[in-house]
Amino acid sequence: MSRALIIVDVQNDFCEGGALPVEGGAALAGDISEYVEAHHSQFDHIVATQDWHIDPGAHFSDEPDYVDSWPRHCVAGTKGAELHPDLDTEYIQAYFRKGQYTAAYSGFDGLLAPDEAVPTGDRKPGAMPLTDAADYAVDADAVGLDDWLQSHDVEEVMIVGLATDYCVRATALDAVQAGYTVTVLRGLTAGLAEDLEDAVAEMELGGVEVG
Repeated sequence: MSRALIIVDVQNDFCEGGALPVEGGAALAGDISEYVEAHHSQFDHIVATQDWHIDPGAHFSDEPDYVDSWPRHCVAGTKGAELHPDLDTEYIQAYFRKGQYTAAYSGFDGLLAPDEAVPTGDRKPGAMPLTDAADYAVDADAVGLDDWLQSHDVEEVMIVGLATDYCVRATALDAVQAGYTVTVLRGLTAGLAEDLEDAVAEMELGGVEVG
């Protein structure tokens, strides 16, 4: 049995100074790096997910409701979509990009990024026109996260990252549905809501261990 760590969406736009910041996101990037440095030998595989929007439709709005619609963020190919520079990528084996043409909260909607993709950059949210983002599309035939994990005999996943009440929650619940044993390290996540108890309760009810 193999064990994997999934680092969810620790991206510039979700950290302070970004288009859709989560309080404590930048500090979390450093905390996850310290955890990985100390514990990487406990995992057979470490992967990361990224929001990677090209034209996600109503997911972007000039008047967002912050439930189903959001300010423009993590546009493919921009600095805002890149991983925060304080997240050490030394041990990350693969990157899965999601939400090119739809709202995609779960890492299990992600597709494997090409080997030549550069995952990190300065914390400067991008301003590239949305019409140019298609140049950064991920091949629709690329391997998905579930297929990749299965091909590496992974049965247990541990999840950290942003945001607890959105993409972490969705990724964790989908992982349970896909048949994995799932743990979310709550101390290595941060959320948009001030009260995260509902999100934690939903994950626990769905079969996720929240530690």
